[in-house]
Amino acid sequence: VQLQASGGGLVQAGGSLRLSCAASGSILSSNAMGWYRQAPGKQRELVSEITSGGSTNYADSVKGRFTISRDNAKNTLYLQMNSLKPEDTAVYYCNVDLIVRTGWGYAPFEYWGQGTLVTVSS
Repeated sequence: VQLQASGGGLVQAGGSLRLSCAASGSILSSNAMGWYRQAPGKQRELVSEITSGGSTNYADSVKGRFTISRDNAKNTLYLQMNSLKPEDTAVYYCNVDLIVRTGWGYAPFEYWGQGTLVTVSS
């Protein structure tokens, strides 16, 4: 199984970016998915998460500005980020719980994407 995150970049404050995280491989289904971020010198923190049923949760700092979504058929996770602020600058990581095929059947595994850098200039 591979995760490919994309969509990061440099944007001015007030701008928008859309992150994507696509999972590929021997995947039966996906469970919870989420986005985390880590700013320089800080611990990794949860930004937003979404269940397989579509229930969402957001960090207070991004509520009303970020929207998480998923395409179960494509095993892809998205994060629409609007009204970006300099304090949103960080490396963003996707985290997914997948049911994958193994040599003895199917089993749940947790995966992290490689991280995509978001830089918001003031």
